[in-house]
Amino acid sequence: MMLQIQGVRKTFGGLIALNDVNLEIDDGEIVGLIGPNGAGKTTLFNIINGVYSPDEGKILFQGQDVTAKAPYRMSKLGLARTFQIVRPLSELSVLRNVMAGSCFGREDRSISEAADIAMETLTFVGLAERADALAGTLNVAQKKRLELARSLAARPHLLLLDEVLAGLNPTEITNMVETIREIRHKGVTILMIEHVMRALMNVSDRVTVLDYGEVIARGTPEEVSNDPRVIEAYLGDPKVAESLGSKA
Repeated sequence: MMLQIQGVRKTFGGLIALNDVNLEIDDGEIVGLIGPNGAGKTTLFNIINGVYSPDEGKILFQGQDVTAKAPYRMSKLGLARTFQIVRPLSELSVLRNVMAGSCFGREDRSISEAADIAMETLTFVGLAERADALAGTLNVAQKKRLELARSLAARPHLLLLDEVLAGLNPTEITNMVETIREIRHKGVTILMIEHVMRALMNVSDRVTVLDYGEVIARGTPEEVSNDPRVIEAYLGDPKVAESLGSKA
């Protein structure tokens, strides 16, 4: 088992962000995490990688209790993530941005080793030609790929993707989905938050749905997309239904 989330609860003042959340992810899976804005998805990511401590519950990573372990320690254990709002080190080159991921990742690489890994990773995500460009000069799609490359250079066992498809056009979405599949084929387990429903349903093995901080459904993409509770809470939103197409 790659990841186990057991009875996680998190509050902010009087707001219950997560309430008794349970989730299990097997090695090699792609699991989608969906729900309306404010459902608690990014909060759960922040608890998994140690940005927040849960008020209750546990996080087990490859069988080890890592609850509230600092993000840099989680990186060393083999967990990496992207962020919904990409923030590259704009004044550094694309190559050096990705080298940072390698230097502080699971394998604790030297600078020279990190440079080789960074170039290999940039080639994989299709950014090798921009290696010497300043990260701040990239467009939105390229910055998304840079964020992904920086996480992959850490050589994670588990990758958390937070809306990696947001802001991309249909062609870019198709290309990114194929990249996500290739990442899984390389042996990386993936948990992804996404609002582009058609893409998420096509790439995920299983889907978990959060609403008001609670799990309201889980199952295969087909099971979830036909669940009345999910349709009422989320898929019934015209914008979401439109992105899902006939699956809604």
